[in-house]
Amino acid sequence: MGGASVPVRVRPGAGRTRVGGRYEGPHGPALIIAVGAPAVDGKATEAVRRALAAALGVRASTVSLRLGATSRDKVFTVAAPPEEWQRRLTELRDDIG
Repeated sequence: MGGASVPVRVRPGAGRTRVGGRYEGPHGPALIIAVGAPAVDGKATEAVRRALAAALGVRASTVSLRLGATSRDKVFTVAAPPEEWQRRLTELRDDIG
């Protein structure tokens, strides 16, 4: 199974995990995810992957990093049916929830 791309803007080292907001990034409109993990040794990326999965209501195993291992602008692939999570992504990214 392929998957759909989800651009994300990461804010590492935050006081708490927060998912929501829009950032016009290099990969298109991105969902902002703040995590407490530092941007060291992939810790922030892993925290973002798990936070994204939880926010979209899908299993963490269905979310994988596609682009941006060392960047704040990342693209994740979600290998779950879009009808299960696409609406939630739009609500979080565009603040309409």
